[in-house]
Amino acid sequence: MKTVLAFLLLFSIFDSREAGTTPLRWGADFESGAPYSFKDPKNPDRIIGFEAEIVEAIAREIGMEVQTFQNNWEGLVEGLKRDDYDIIVNGLEITPDRAGVVNFSQPYYITSEVMTVRKDENKIITLESAEGKRIGTLAGSLAQRILAQQDFPFEMLTYGEEVHTYSDLALGRLDAVFMDEPIALYYGKPNPALKIVGPAVGRLEYGIATRLNDKELTQKIRKASAKLIADGTFRRILERWGLWNGLTAKQWGMSAEPETPALAYEEYLKTAWKPVDFVERMRRYVGFLPLLAKGAVMTLQISIISMVLAMIIGLFTALGRLYGPWPLRWVGIAYVEVFRGTPLLIQLFLIFYGLPHLGLRLDPFIAAVLGLGLNYGACEAENYRAGILSIPKAQMDASQALGMSHVQALRYIILPQAIRVVIPPVTNDFIALLKDSSLVSVITMVELTSIYGQLASTYFDYLGIGLLTAAVYFLIGLPFVRISRYFESSLNVHFSANGKR
Repeated sequence: MKTVLAFLLLFSIFDSREAGTTPLRWGADFESGAPYSFKDPKNPDRIIGFEAEIVEAIAREIGMEVQTFQNNWEGLVEGLKRDDYDIIVNGLEITPDRAGVVNFSQPYYITSEVMTVRKDENKIITLESAEGKRIGTLAGSLAQRILAQQDFPFEMLTYGEEVHTYSDLALGRLDAVFMDEPIALYYGKPNPALKIVGPAVGRLEYGIATRLNDKELTQKIRKASAKLIADGTFRRILERWGLWNGLTAKQWGMSAEPETPALAYEEYLKTAWKPVDFVERMRRYVGFLPLLAKGAVMTLQISIISMVLAMIIGLFTALGRLYGPWPLRWVGIAYVEVFRGTPLLIQLFLIFYGLPHLGLRLDPFIAAVLGLGLNYGACEAENYRAGILSIPKAQMDASQALGMSHVQALRYIILPQAIRVVIPPVTNDFIALLKDSSLVSVITMVELTSIYGQLASTYFDYLGIGLLTAAVYFLIGLPFVRISRYFESSLNVHFSANGKR
């Protein structure tokens, strides 16, 4: 087992860092990330955004090279504490509770919350006027906390991605959206069906987060940030993205009037929001294929290794429950009931984020394989147990009457027939595991579904890119269905031929 885990660790980090470089490992959520950090609409292999430029500027200043790590926004702080990356730069608000678990740099941007409604909505103009309405916001954000403190009745719906929130508002599923002003400028204001209303609410300060025990890097980043603020580098970046405002200008003692045009914001509007014809859309989809193929390879790697692990665990669990001593039987029963009776997502969170609190920190790839393998191992145990029990007991008795030991009878008579019986359900479980592998994106793994989310949120095309991604899933799963049918037919022929003899 140790050898297998060592192999998986080497396999997952083989190309993670280039020799001879000192990476500044940057953790962020690149799905639906404009204007913070997101896939370049012109080149999906590249990450752009005002925070991407800020990180690049800081890395140059301290003599390091940037290495990006995708993680869900809600898991960013836990990932930092796990040492999965060195910094978080992703619109993370400086709050007292977060300042107790991570270090923050001085603010690199200051903004407020704003309300967005549909164009034909004239009654909602302030936060208080949304009484009795459905308001959407980002889960875990300061906007959610502000809404939770309101004393008037309303329904709050939380989302994981900005684009879905504003889409639901345009479709009439929400009455208003309450979010950070930069998000509203990029997802609400350009939408012809929406408008920003009312005064800004609150004050948000975005800071660069580092681990509490990483004093050296914290000081380097604070020193570099102070220099880049003083020489106007941060200001020029914010102006390029159309984000320069009075709050940030006042904090830094500068003029509130922008000195350079918002070229990056204008380019974003031209590329991300412009309508495209059929030919251009097809050309775009072809350009996505290398990225989707890369995600598919990772999905296959995780799925195949996880299924092999699940089959091994399942077989030994089934044998232990059927033929082992009573303590082993109870352990097998407990394992099956616990892992079948709790959500896979919770199990992944416990393995990846919970175990480090007990001193066991697993590589994301190993955690993904272990989580899927243990979960599906419980299902395979029941498949194998049912397959073994389907073989008449008389065959075991006859085998032993012919001089075979119990182990020999299992190996040569019972298990081969049981495997023939369980091939269809095992194949179904593998296809299900292939799809459930999308859940590992919550523990920083970038696989096929994660790639889909990044591309769809960048191009506002969840339908076309979704169908393309679904086709990739179908194509990578189809060969395994064919292979299982071949083996099932071969075993049927084999046992039929032996039966005639």
